[in-house]
Amino acid sequence: MARTYSFEGAVPVVHPTAFVHPDAVLIGAVVIGPGCYVGPLASLRGDFGRIELAAGSNVQDGCVLHCFPGADTIVEADGHVGHGSVLHGCRVGKGSLIGMKSVLMDGVVVGEQAFVAASSFVKSRFEIPARQLAAGSPARVVRELTEDEIAWKANGTAQYQKLAQRCLTGLHPVEPGTGNDPAGTGHNPGHPGEAAEPEHVTLHEFRSR
Repeated sequence: MARTYSFEGAVPVVHPTAFVHPDAVLIGAVVIGPGCYVGPLASLRGDFGRIELAAGSNVQDGCVLHCFPGADTIVEADGHVGHGSVLHGCRVGKGSLIGMKSVLMDGVVVGEQAFVAASSFVKSRFEIPARQLAAGSPARVVRELTEDEIAWKANGTAQYQKLAQRCLTGLHPVEPGTGNDPAGTGHNPGHPGEAAEPEHVTLHEFRSR
């Protein structure tokens, strides 16, 4: 279980079907919903305001979620927050994607099934309409998303939901091996026990199927 800390009586809450990596940190008023995934080195700090991940959402490695006093940071159901992103006092809508290394400032609202491109800076109180792509620094709305882009994102989020369940039973601390292959078994973590086509792929690969 993650490093969890109460703060002035507020205790983090994690649903039993959610996975929070042992090297993630949860402080105070933090709620992790069913089927969520929280990656290693993520910091969810609910000391000033509430941090909430709704069902099926994921917050990946190295993300920071925080807010000012009296505010909340909310990731709605099936929200997808890429590696190293910072969310501060904002709302990520249902089924939305926040690309890696993005920064969302206070009062930002990301509409349902919208995308924020990787490494974007979204200024305070900016609103991204549903099913639109925002990109840049500062971010601006670029265009409407295509159906295949939305389907690709949904597929990726589903893989993180599966990963949460796999980690609940299959992730264990160990001493490292000394061979060239993980555990010396020919194991491929992307699709254990089989040589099937990978399920979690880039948008280009997804479109080519």
